[in-house]
Amino acid sequence: MALTGRAALLAALGSLPVGIWEPGWTGILAVNAPLAVACACDFALAAPVRRLGLTRSGDTSVRLGDGAEVTLTVTNPSRRPLRARLRDAWPPSSWQPGTETAASRHHLVIPPGERRRVTTRLRPTRRGDRRADRVTIRSYGPLGLFTRQGTHQVPWTVRVLPPFTSRKHLPSKLARLRELDGRTSVLTRGEGTEFDSLREYVPGDDTRSIDWRATARQSTVAVRTWRPERDRHILLVLDTGRTSAGRVGDAPRLDASMDAALLLAALASRAGDRVDLLAYDRRLRALVQGRTAGDVLPSLVNAMATLEPELVETDARGLTATALRTAPRRSLIVLLTTLDAAPIEEGLLPVLPRLTRRHTVLLASVADPHVARMAKARGNTDAVYEAAAAAQAHSERDRTAEQLRRHGVTVVDATPDELAPALADAYLALKTAGRL
Repeated sequence: MALTGRAALLAALGSLPVGIWEPGWTGILAVNAPLAVACACDFALAAPVRRLGLTRSGDTSVRLGDGAEVTLTVTNPSRRPLRARLRDAWPPSSWQPGTETAASRHHLVIPPGERRRVTTRLRPTRRGDRRADRVTIRSYGPLGLFTRQGTHQVPWTVRVLPPFTSRKHLPSKLARLRELDGRTSVLTRGEGTEFDSLREYVPGDDTRSIDWRATARQSTVAVRTWRPERDRHILLVLDTGRTSAGRVGDAPRLDASMDAALLLAALASRAGDRVDLLAYDRRLRALVQGRTAGDVLPSLVNAMATLEPELVETDARGLTATALRTAPRRSLIVLLTTLDAAPIEEGLLPVLPRLTRRHTVLLASVADPHVARMAKARGNTDAVYEAAAAAQAHSERDRTAEQLRRHGVTVVDATPDELAPALADAYLALKTAGRL
């Protein structure tokens, strides 16, 4: 129990000293006899807290940046009406800064034997699982002089999924894919690996596509049209080591890599290709395999939700061995990792031939847009030094990318906003060239 501010004020104005005790606190307050009786009656009429029944319902997942609603149902089994204040506690990252107090606190009035619902609106600021903490209820008597307070554990988890902001690029990439597949009026000439149909030769067609047998049977020159192969295997490999923890803007590099991987997965699944996911640093962090086209994107989003960068150096040999076990047949392996010189030269390059010997390898890396702004800086000595440092960093990344290209790796190096569409374009280019 607890003495309210109203009762303390009345006690201070009283004249007869009376002792009041509660666990952890003992004191003497000056109160008059009628006030003491009123306080005792108020406490007796306050509804008990520990007998209340509490259950939850509502959203179990939400995309980062969107809102979620979790409903708490409070049942009052006692014979006294419940007048209470309720605090539904969640981790601080469950709300935007400064909004927790308004979102988590509720007023309740529940008649005897009835129930009421209160809704807590969450707006998480980080990916991952947000688990409800305790529910604290403070029950007031009719005069508001004394309160009963208690806590309840009412478990609930809301999974905060990656936002997938790059989905806005999906319609344009699908239009290009339809052109490659020949489902629009735009025909792709002489590319791909699967025979599609015959049509009449027009100037500009690749002469290697002429079907001489079909031409001999008709009066016009016939050429074969091709479409990219379907049912290819794509393995997305997320490097979750220390380099993925570096922040670019307001988010770590890992988040930009995830966004690019989701756009590529959505595009590839529409193209009829099979998409798997592997997240690795020094051990396996996530693995998604064998999903159907309709289930692959939800599975990837759910697996990525709880991934966090680990402050350890990525084991390139272990990553390569795991990737080879996951993709035993020829596949497109998309490495979403860093282009920093040391991790590539000391870690990836020595084991890269094991991957390129069997698979087509595409490496995508998140570039820092701040470096590009530094390169344009002028006007004073500090700005010139910044520009020189940016030029050196850019040169090192170019040198590292060229080393990878000499091993047959396709390299995509772009800022967070540009990485996802650039990676999708690289995939479509490989498909157009018949390299998948």
